[in-house]
Amino acid sequence: MLPDSIELIIVTPERQLLREKVVEVTLPGADGQLGILPGHAPLITELGIGELNYRAKAGADGTMAIISGFAEVLGDRVTVLAETAERPEEIDLGRAEEAKKRAEERLAEAASNPEIDWGRAAIALQRSLIRIQVARKQSSVRVGS
Repeated sequence: MLPDSIELIIVTPERQLLREKVVEVTLPGADGQLGILPGHAPLITELGIGELNYRAKAGADGTMAIISGFAEVLGDRVTVLAETAERPEEIDLGRAEEAKKRAEERLAEAASNPEIDWGRAAIALQRSLIRIQVARKQSSVRVGS
């Protein structure tokens, strides 16, 4: 018989953000989204930059911005070891939008200035975009509630 939930644990080098029984998890894998349900086959995967979504056993949905790391999936547990993980309410939207603007400016400069690390600027843009996406998603949920 398959379990009806799995334990989701999300940690960063600084803290543990979540430890909760969930019925499903969607992770931002390095090569795309991964859907995890109770009883999933064991695996270890690299995480990219993206949105982690989950549905708690109690029925509430949750989302977080994840910036790189690894996930270990076992039949009864998903452990996310993220470089950075942020809840929507922890994200400063104004600061994220400023970071996006700076990254876009750096990318535009990179075309004519070989001193600028294009890859680093592209990652900074991706990080700011996911933070903005997660923060806006949460604020639209609050407004619509």
